[in-house]
Amino acid sequence: MAKITETDRHAYHERVKSYVSMAKALLKSENEMVQEARKNPNEAPICIMLSAVNQEKITQKAIDLGAEYYIVKPFDPKELVARVKAVLRRYEKPEQRNSVNLPNLSINQDTYTAIYHGTELLLPPKEFELLFLLAKHPNRVFTRDQLLERIWGYEFIGDTRTVDVHIKRIRGKMREDDSWGIKTVWGVGYKFAV
Repeated sequence: MAKITETDRHAYHERVKSYVSMAKALLKSENEMVQEARKNPNEAPICIMLSAVNQEKITQKAIDLGAEYYIVKPFDPKELVARVKAVLRRYEKPEQRNSVNLPNLSINQDTYTAIYHGTELLLPPKEFELLFLLAKHPNRVFTRDQLLERIWGYEFIGDTRTVDVHIKRIRGKMREDDSWGIKTVWGVGYKFAV
């Protein structure tokens, strides 16, 4: 899982005014808490409720009152993370989905521009798409085949080394002293490390 920086935390806080309810830890019932949160529509909505209570009527009532998800303990932490990410995606502004902003690098998919240290990088379309895909998914490892499929498409007839050539060209346009960059994961593929 990607390391969450203080900047990320702040961005999520600004973009999404939601919180996760740890219902068991509260003295109020889940329903009272949802009703109270819904009284003021300007306040943060309750998106995900965690509870030890596994009763269909309570689950349905919590969802009817505004909870987006009702997860019963014990639960898989990976499921909780996936649901939080799903909620964040729904609240994400469209312009944030099509851009990546890092120190000294801004990539905008709508305008096909990449600004690096204040200067626009001149990237052919495939290099741009490759850089955007990797930067949009920080620290996620992509195999060459995955990158070929996503950037070049299913019907690409060629060598997987095409990815290596494009990565080399992108790296050649950037310095190695940045706090982020495209890293090789030997025997697997590439990732955008932050």
